Amino acid sequence: MSERKEHKIEERNIPGMMNRGQRFAQVQYAQNAGAALRRIAVYFAKEKVMVSAMLVVVICGTLCGVYAPSLQSNAIDIIAKNRSGNLVKTLMLMAAVYLLYSGGQLLQGLVSAELSQRIVKQMREELFGKLMDLPIRYLDTHSHGDVMSRMTNDIENISTTVSQSLPSLFSGVLTIIGTVSIMLWYCWQLALLSFATVFLTVFATKFLSKKVRKFSRRRQMLLGQLNGTVEEMISGYRTVVAYNHQEATITEFCRTSDSLTKAGIRTDVFSGVMGPVMNCIGNIGFVIIAVFGGYFSVNGMISVGVISAFIVYAKQFSRPINEIAQVYGQLQAAVAGAERVFMVLDESNEDKTGEDIKKTESAEVIFRNVQFSYEPGRPVLKDFTLTVPSGKKVALVGATGSGKTTVVNLLMRFYDIDNGEILINQQDIKDISRDDLRKNVAIVLQDTVLFSDTVMNNLKYGNPDAGFNEIEEAVKMSRCKEMIELLPKGYDTVLSGSGSNISQGQRQLLAIARAFVADPQILVLDEATSNVDTRTEKAIQDAMHLVMQNRTSIVIAHRISTIRDADIIVVMDHGRIVESGDHDTLLLQKGKYYELYMTQYAGISC
Repeated sequence: MSERKEHKIEERNIPGMMNRGQRFAQVQYAQNAGAALRRIAVYFAKEKVMVSAMLVVVICGTLCGVYAPSLQSNAIDIIAKNRSGNLVKTLMLMAAVYLLYSGGQLLQGLVSAELSQRIVKQMREELFGKLMDLPIRYLDTHSHGDVMSRMTNDIENISTTVSQSLPSLFSGVLTIIGTVSIMLWYCWQLALLSFATVFLTVFATKFLSKKVRKFSRRRQMLLGQLNGTVEEMISGYRTVVAYNHQEATITEFCRTSDSLTKAGIRTDVFSGVMGPVMNCIGNIGFVIIAVFGGYFSVNGMISVGVISAFIVYAKQFSRPINEIAQVYGQLQAAVAGAERVFMVLDESNEDKTGEDIKKTESAEVIFRNVQFSYEPGRPVLKDFTLTVPSGKKVALVGATGSGKTTVVNLLMRFYDIDNGEILINQQDIKDISRDDLRKNVAIVLQDTVLFSDTVMNNLKYGNPDAGFNEIEEAVKMSRCKEMIELLPKGYDTVLSGSGSNISQGQRQLLAIARAFVADPQILVLDEATSNVDTRTEKAIQDAMHLVMQNRTSIVIAHRISTIRDADIIVVMDHGRIVESGDHDTLLLQKGKYYELYMTQYAGISC
C-alpha cells in the first residue's frame, strides 16, 4: 500500500523512524479516574459470586484481626489482677482467633487471584475483539507497539491491582473502621490523641500520590513508545541493517529508554517513600500513646492491658493506612492503564451493516466521480471514473503515489470515499455489508501475510469449506504444488513466524493460491508477482490467465510484462486517469504508458 505508507511518513515529517517520540507525545490520556473506576466496576459486577466470596473472607479476617488485641488486653489485665477471668481459656481463644485470621489472609489471596484472572480474561477478550472490529484507518494511524502495550502491560497492571492492591484496600478500610470503633470505646480521649497523626498521613498521601499519578502516566506512555520502537526495529530489521541505521536506532531507543528510566525511578521513588513516611508518622503515634497512656493509667482512667491493646490497635490503624498509601501508586498505574484500554474500547467499530451483494453471474465494477483523501485537504484520488467490465482484466499502472493501491482500498471498503460512488452491478458498495463485499472479492497484496498455522489452513483462510480437490487445483494453478510437496509435512507443515521458514517468493505463491481457493467474483492482484523470479512469474501469468477467464480482475503492477495481455490498461498520474486502452493502442499514443514501456524495456529515461 505504497500511497498510504507515503502519507504516514509525511504525517511524521521524518525520514524513517526518528520522530516517533513527538507522535507519542500527542497522545491524550483520560483524566477522569472516577469514570475509569466505574467502568472497571462493571467487570466486577459480572463476577458477583467471586466478589461476594472475597468480601466475606475479608470481613471475617478483619473481624478476627480487630478482636484479637482485645483478647490480648484481657489476658494482660488478668495477669495484672486488674480483672477476673480464666487466663488459659482467654489465651486459647486468642490463639484460635489469630489462626482464623491467618487462614483468612491465605484464603483472601487465593480468592483475589482467581477473581483477578477472571476480570482480566473478560477485559482481554473484549479488547482483542475490539481490535478485530476496528477500522483499518485506526491501525494505520496508531503505533502497533503501543496497541500491543495496552493489551499486555496495561492489562497486566490491572491484574496485579485486582489480585494484590484491592484486597489490601478493602481489608484496610474495614480494619480502620473496626479499630477506630474499639479505640473510641476503650478510651475516647487517648483515641482522639492517637488520631492526630491522621492529618499528617492524609497530607503526605495527597502530596505523594499526586506525584505518583503524574509519573506513572508518563511511564506508561513511554513504555508504549518503547514497544513501538522495538516492534518497528524487529519488523524492519533488514532495512535497518541495509542502511547502516543501527547506531541511529540504538540512539533513539536509548533516548526513549532513558526517559522511561527517569519516569520509572521517579514513580518508584515517590511510591516507595510513602512506606517510610507512614512508618515515621506511625512511630509518632506510638510516642503519643506511651506518654498519654501512661498518664491516664496513673490516674486510673485505663488499665495496663488497655495501653497494650492501644499499642497494637495503633499499629493496626497505621498499617492499613501505610498499605493504602503504598498501593496507591499501583492503583494509579492500573487506573491509567484502564483509561488507555478504555480509549481503544471507546473507538467506533467498523460499520458492517448493509445488505448482501446481489448474486449474478456478472460482476461489473464502476468508479464514478470518486474523490478521496487520507487527510483533509490532501486528495489522493480526484474525480476518478473507471468502468471494469464484467469478466475483463483491467490493469492499473503508474508512478508510485499515483493512487493505484488506494483504488483497491476503496473497493474493499478499507476506507470510505469522500465523494462519488463505487458500484458493483449497479449496487452501491456503501449499501453492501463489508463482510459480504469481502467474501466476493479476493485480494493478493504485495506485502504477503501468512499466519502461524498449517499450509492447509492458510490456503483455506478465505474459504473454510473448500474441499481438498479445490485446494489441490488452486495449488497446481499457482505453481506451488511442487514447493508444498518438498516441505517436511506437506500441507500439514506449520508456518512459523508468519511464514519465516519459507522464502518470500514461496509466501507470495501461497498467497496467490489462497486467493484462488476463495473463488471470488472479483479478483484483485496488487503487485502479486513482485517477489517471484521471471520464470515463475511467467508460469503464474499463464495460470492467472486461466483463473481470470470470465472473472472480473483488477491488477496493479509496475512491471509492464505482467499486464500486457490486460483487456484495458489504465494509466494513473496524481490521482487521475491520464490514459486508457489496450497495450498496442497505448504504445501508439506515445504518452505516459509509452514512457513507462521505454524506460523498462529500452532502458531509456523519458
